[in-house]
Amino acid sequence: MRSSPKGQIALTARTTRELTPEDAEEAGALLARGGLVAFPTETVYGLGADAGNAAAVASLYGAKGRPSFNPLIAHVPSVVEARTVAVFDVDAERLAAAFWPGPLTLVLPAASGCPVCELARSGLETVAVRAPDHPIAEAILRAAGRPIVAPSANRSGRVSPTTADHVLTDLDGLIDAVLDGGATRVGLESTIVACLGGAATLLRPGGVPREAIEAALGRALALPAEDEHAPASPGRLASHYAPAAALRLDAAAPAAGEAWLGFGPDDVTDGVRDTLSASGDLAEAAARLFTTLRSLDATGVARIAVAPIPVGGLGDAIRDRLKRAAAPRG
Repeated sequence: MRSSPKGQIALTARTTRELTPEDAEEAGALLARGGLVAFPTETVYGLGADAGNAAAVASLYGAKGRPSFNPLIAHVPSVVEARTVAVFDVDAERLAAAFWPGPLTLVLPAASGCPVCELARSGLETVAVRAPDHPIAEAILRAAGRPIVAPSANRSGRVSPTTADHVLTDLDGLIDAVLDGGATRVGLESTIVACLGGAATLLRPGGVPREAIEAALGRALALPAEDEHAPASPGRLASHYAPAAALRLDAAAPAAGEAWLGFGPDDVTDGVRDTLSASGDLAEAAARLFTTLRSLDATGVARIAVAPIPVGGLGDAIRDRLKRAAAPRG
């Protein structure tokens, strides 16, 4: 556990790529005391706080600089714990059985006595919940013994972290500890689907492709009306996941002064450049998306030209993140 103390809590600095039961217990106890702990999931690193502790959630919002109207995802070890948080209909049960643990978040009616506080739910009568597929995350959640909200461990609107070093770049001195589990496997956030008594609705593309979800349901997902001012789920603000540099999407080649973020074979060799996947592999591109954006942004370029990304599967999630990263910023 790498310490980044912001108050009276001090932890021994160490790496937890091979997490011990004592490490998990220490992290769980810190969360139970209202601390902020960053830890890896299969998607990105999350910044954890006790979902039922409004003071801890407020501290998390403050560390991230996150708008309080943007609700948070409650993380639990399994569907058993999720049923204390939310009400599952037939679609939700089917999707949890098919994809949990994994990169799928369900937005559901909050259960009676839901332990996720109203601040974390942004005052909504719904709650976002998922069971992550990562041994460190699962161990911490079981040690904490309560739902843990864990948005991406970065300053709000910035590029999501896929390593512990990314977390500390944004949040060093603002949180209590970081558990270093190496680079995350999926590399972009969970897919979000709402199951609220009507048609199951895709709120955000992500680590589980839309086509797989529709196959599990046996029908197409509905799409929501956009309402940026009061998002029904995390990750729905128009400008999000943004580097400091401006992005130009679906570019054929970089213009003068632009860095280049490629996808698939290309002949761009000059200037500042990187690639999501030289072979055109969408899974590799998803895993590398935030790392390559951070790398190019760190060069100080003012603008990044991004090669076209195919539509469909994980391409939809990658295109969604890039569109939000390129959106005008208020």
